[in-house]
Amino acid sequence: MQTTSAQTSVATPPPAAPGAVPPSLTEDAFLGGRLKILQPEKGYRAGIDSVFLASTVPCAPGESLFEAGIGTGVAALCIAARVKDVTITGIEIAARYAMMAEQNAKRNDFERQVRVIKGDVKDAMRRDLTHWPAHNSFNHAFANPPFFDNDKATQSPNPLKAQANSFSPEDLEMWVKVMTTMVVLRGTVTLVHRSEALGRILTAMEGKLGDIRVAPLYAREGMAASRVIVQGVKGSRGPLQLLPGLVLHSAGAQFTPEAQAILRDALAWRLR
Repeated sequence: MQTTSAQTSVATPPPAAPGAVPPSLTEDAFLGGRLKILQPEKGYRAGIDSVFLASTVPCAPGESLFEAGIGTGVAALCIAARVKDVTITGIEIAARYAMMAEQNAKRNDFERQVRVIKGDVKDAMRRDLTHWPAHNSFNHAFANPPFFDNDKATQSPNPLKAQANSFSPEDLEMWVKVMTTMVVLRGTVTLVHRSEALGRILTAMEGKLGDIRVAPLYAREGMAASRVIVQGVKGSRGPLQLLPGLVLHSAGAQFTPEAQAILRDALAWRLR
């Protein structure tokens, strides 16, 4: 969701009455109802990709994490629900999503663990923004980048969705560079993306990250992977490994037990 630069703290809107869902928003359950997330009825809406991404970030209690493009906060809050006492700083350029992420952190009692900064991910490379997080200061970084390129995506009439869809290969490379810059030596960088973007991701990681693990996500047994989770380690020279991956659905419409354990029970999916 990155198109322009900005760098201001988010002012949270007045909260709605307890249990009330503001107009034009929906309340969606994640992790078997442990999380209640406000999302826009129209526009970009986080789904299971964010949950699978969160399950693979190999964080421990007390560690700090950086998220590029926090959106409504689904991935960050899934991590906060799974691992005690982590702190997560998320950057989000779209003011409405940044406000929703803050509100969702409060609604789920994670406001002390999750901090949201309204701004452009690219601005994290600037050293004159003293209120931004320091480089080389996080244990892990993660992102669920926009999936569509400017030259391929049909422009959405919804401005928030159009902004999310306005994302070039150069933007993806910059996000990988930013995330690598933000983590400490031996820190991890994890992304979920379309499978056809794997080549671009590996190119962006080359020379920055090693010991890269690629975990495909298959809608059903025998089908080509629709998504990949890619994770690398800063400063490592370890070889790339293609992992077996995860099948999401059984013969019917039901999730497989392995997928259900992640989506409902917040099980960690360990890539290393």
